[in-house]
Amino acid sequence: MISDLLENNRRWAARKKQKDCDFFDRLSKQQAPEYLWIGCADSRVPANEIVGLDPGELFVHRNVANIVHGAYFNCLSVLQYAVEVLKVRHVIVCGHYGCGGVRAVMAGRQFGLIDHWLWPLRELRAQNAEELEALPDEKARIDRLCEINVAAQLRNVARTPVLQNAWHRGQTVKLHGWVYGLDDGLVHDLGLSLDGAGSLAQAHRLDPLA
Repeated sequence: MISDLLENNRRWAARKKQKDCDFFDRLSKQQAPEYLWIGCADSRVPANEIVGLDPGELFVHRNVANIVHGAYFNCLSVLQYAVEVLKVRHVIVCGHYGCGGVRAVMAGRQFGLIDHWLWPLRELRAQNAEELEALPDEKARIDRLCEINVAAQLRNVARTPVLQNAWHRGQTVKLHGWVYGLDDGLVHDLGLSLDGAGSLAQAHRLDPLA
């Protein structure tokens, strides 16, 4: 029941204050996270909890299948605020194995409005069809497309003017691609870290602002 959630909140706040009486006072005055998390909206992937961080330590944006659209101003606004105002030092794109958005794309059926949002994933599936079809079963194909999607969205973040202008200014911002395992609770680093425009193909690099 909703009342249970409110009671849970009161107990949680009491525990935090018992452990650190100044916690909420400090938190209310500023936030200074070093990390931006771009992840899936799936309820089984609680960003702060799975990496052991308190409120105020992780700036979070979540959407279905952790997609970074070039015209998705919600995500881009979060990215700009995190990089230019909060000065985060790390941007993490974290997908998860068994993602429902990826499953929907692999199913090849229509689901309604969500199909518009998942368009980039369908493109990734088509571009990587040969690799995916060579895998032994549907679970393996879904999990591999989850990884491919993280890699693609990480590149999309790197190609934004927000990130490239930060790098031109000499700001230290590193990008990381991870996938979370629902069946073991572990985060898997895909080894896709980027730390400057030099990591991008020349065609995707932007000149510094005049």
